[in-house]
Amino acid sequence: MSGTTFLIVEDSPTMRQLLAFSLRRLKECRIIEAVDGVDALKKLTTERVDLVITDINMPMMDGLKLISVIRGNARTRTVPIIIVTTEGAEEDRKRGLALGANAYIAKPIQPSELLKTIASLLEPTRN
Repeated sequence: MSGTTFLIVEDSPTMRQLLAFSLRRLKECRIIEAVDGVDALKKLTTERVDLVITDINMPMMDGLKLISVIRGNARTRTVPIIIVTTEGAEEDRKRGLALGANAYIAKPIQPSELLKTIASLLEPTRN
């Protein structure tokens, strides 16, 4: 997974830091941070990312709307998306996955679980 670019979309600076810290265990990864869905879409217009990690509850544009916009864009349609959120509600999980998210991890995150999920999503594309 060297040279992998991640986009972390999370309105909490503490949570963004925690996610970035977990991702830095991977060799040569690049991390781009966004504070909400609007910020993320701006960054996606200029950056090529390999995987998006997004929260659901955010100001401006929430994670569910962001997922649907990413999936609706030909350039970003196939980018893997992981939802990381405190929303334990089955309804949110189902909606996120139905909109096209590839995985769902509940907070508080376990770095090992996050990295295992990332590996399972990125490995098939590395063949």
